[in-house]
Amino acid sequence: MSWTIERRGRVAVVTMTTNPVNAQNRAFFADLHDAFDRLGRDHADSPVVLTGTGTRFSAGLDLGENFPLLASGPAAVASWFQDYRATNMRLFTYPRPMVAAVNGHAFAGGLITAAVCDYRVAVAQGARFGLNEVPIGIPMPAVYVRMLAHAWGEPVASRACLLGEIFTPEQAHALGMVHELASADDLLDRAVAVAEGTPEDCIEQYAFTKRACQAAALRDIAELADPLDEELPGCMTSDRARQAHRRYWHQLKGRPAEW
Repeated sequence: MSWTIERRGRVAVVTMTTNPVNAQNRAFFADLHDAFDRLGRDHADSPVVLTGTGTRFSAGLDLGENFPLLASGPAAVASWFQDYRATNMRLFTYPRPMVAAVNGHAFAGGLITAAVCDYRVAVAQGARFGLNEVPIGIPMPAVYVRMLAHAWGEPVASRACLLGEIFTPEQAHALGMVHELASADDLLDRAVAVAEGTPEDCIEQYAFTKRACQAAALRDIAELADPLDEELPGCMTSDRARQAHRRYWHQLKGRPAEW
């Protein structure tokens, strides 16, 4: 199902609707690109709010699709990762105000999706946030580490990436992972208010300044992160990585992995 785009005044509210928990798989990636193609075509000057439905923002990678992929070998992983990288780079560099209205749980890739937005308003209660890649045998791509350092600062990004902690909204706010908290009833209104804070005749200036703010991060991604990520397929598909994937799948599903 294609994501919905609704206007709230000047703001385009994009709601992720690929599946009930917005697990990130190839269908999710296709929906993301379709939505941002439509934004560029039909809402080119609109600030954007990105949100989910119910009590889930995004559960991160669809492990049912991606664990078998990781078991298939480095070549398939390298191809998949280029597609995955392109989705977050598109969000990160979108030349308009981008506000995440984090309506519920955001884990792993789902939390990265929120983090690459310019501003994050999160629901104050009932949600949990975390990057659990390392504890389940998935190395955090260097490109995402650099994006997270830009968003949160290096100490918080390192802590979140390395330890796999799960944070409450209050903890995430105290660490600067989200800028502010709001009640579920007020969340979208607050995110829209932030998004429309840039005057309509200053959108070009916002885009230029956003590029300037991201210049060091984009340089580091090109010069440091992308070369390091050439090692990623091998690290994702090693024997120990596959052992960790199978262990986590058994814990999660209560049955042995079939791949």
